[in-house]
Amino acid sequence: MHRTRILLADDHPHFSEMLESLLGPAFEVVGKVGDGRALCDAAISLKPDLILTDISMPVLNGIDAVDQLHRSGCNSKIIFVTVHSDMDFVRSCLAAGAAGYVIKPRVALDLQCAIREVLSGHLFISPDVVEQN
Repeated sequence: MHRTRILLADDHPHFSEMLESLLGPAFEVVGKVGDGRALCDAAISLKPDLILTDISMPVLNGIDAVDQLHRSGCNSKIIFVTVHSDMDFVRSCLAAGAAGYVIKPRVALDLQCAIREVLSGHLFISPDVVEQN
């Protein structure tokens, strides 16, 4: 059985470790990077099925990195995992090519569902974001 290959991008290594533990044995974490430029490089070389990325990262922010990846033909599904709950951020992420948006305070509740929805071709946005806006 094929395990979904996931690339993690967050400038806080402890958060990436926590994400990896949440993903458990059901998914294969193929890489962890800490900035947007490294995200672009790793996505091109590793060709993950799914990318979980933050917005606010050094060198190149997550939105610009995802936009570059999509313009270059990257087929990885994208879920942003971020502290930003403003709908302007959500719209920017979706416009860049994301299919999911999970806010960090809800990551334990929403991440597995977001992954299933996005891999099935659906859009997922944390319910708290929709309720706040």
